Amino acid sequence: MSVLSLDQKLAILSDAAKYDASCASSGGAKRDSRDGKGLGSVTGSGICHAYAPDGRCISLLKILMTNFCIYDCAYCINRVSSNVKRARFSPEEVIHLTLEFYRRNYIEGLFLSSGIIRSPDDTMADMVRIARTLRTEHRFRGYIHLKTIPDADPKLIEEAGLYADRLSINVELPTDNAVKSYAPEKSPDQIRKAMADVRILKEERKEKSFSGRRPPKFAPAGQSTQMIVGADGANDATILHTSTRLYSSYRLKRVYYSAFSPIPDASATLPLIKPPLMREHRLYQADWLLRFYGFELGEITGATQGGNLDLEVDPKLAWALANRHVFPVDVNRADRETLLRVPGFGTRTVTRILNTRRHRSLRYEDLQRMGANLKNARPFITLPGWSPRNTLDAADLRARFAPPPEQLSLF
Repeated sequence: MSVLSLDQKLAILSDAAKYDASCASSGGAKRDSRDGKGLGSVTGSGICHAYAPDGRCISLLKILMTNFCIYDCAYCINRVSSNVKRARFSPEEVIHLTLEFYRRNYIEGLFLSSGIIRSPDDTMADMVRIARTLRTEHRFRGYIHLKTIPDADPKLIEEAGLYADRLSINVELPTDNAVKSYAPEKSPDQIRKAMADVRILKEERKEKSFSGRRPPKFAPAGQSTQMIVGADGANDATILHTSTRLYSSYRLKRVYYSAFSPIPDASATLPLIKPPLMREHRLYQADWLLRFYGFELGEITGATQGGNLDLEVDPKLAWALANRHVFPVDVNRADRETLLRVPGFGTRTVTRILNTRRHRSLRYEDLQRMGANLKNARPFITLPGWSPRNTLDAADLRARFAPPPEQLSLF
């Protein structure tokens, strides 16, 4: 095998990392100087954009340590039986890249994942070594996110949490049976045990010692996970049920949903086409409603047939259309929980409504200034200056929100 340059490794291993949705990229590919014209680039090998808990957009070096892997997960392009081009960074190369990118102000942190080489312990030890060296020898203060390996020694995962801001452990698929079918070398029980260990370690380190000192922080940005959507037959109700259980059991910061992407030389048991990206988007919207809007799982998944979310309208609007008897809502009298169920009202809009109501009644014009999505909200609210009249009884109400039909191409 030919020896690869650092740039070649970076191109291969940053591209291989794109399948991990835990670090979403946002940037304009049109502004790119890699063709030799101009100066600077918003994209490039290994750089992605993610959002911090406070809403800041931060740039991260997002790479795999290696795409060699001893596992043969059917849905993974880097599985041992795959015919992809392989590359591997040494720990020193990852450290060098991180520091050089950081010094040039290209990035604010590192997102590091890896295929499994030799053994889970060996791979995890190398990843911990990278984080430890950055923190202790180079005084690196940037953000570090490590994709941990559940089969590794718990002591290695514990050490990883001392140097990383966030840890993540992928549950891979929505059900245990799916994991056993498509990734037989992985154990759902072991994955959950590793997630439970991370939660316990994080909670233990919040407590002061007998001397009154707090122990070193452990994964201060918490832990997250990822599920592949559309590789197995799980419907959206099953996926969201798994997410709800994970949030409550392990205090996760986020569950990421990644639409399955067909891969070369795939197993015949996998679908030939990828699910619509809108399905992934609707799952994120439903996830948000469950976490921040007070919705129950049955309310969201019960609004449609077959346990799948409506792809044409968002989950809150689908619930409102199925529960028209709840509306219209009097914006000047309804409580917070009721206002949060109005389509077009986000948490910030509802907070502004409640704050303004302390001093005066609101009119329709006030909602326009508060940033409410009145196109969605109008049929479901009433206040001075607006009444929906008989809109809620209209048979074509849903059609007013759904996108118009498109003529499909024959070619």
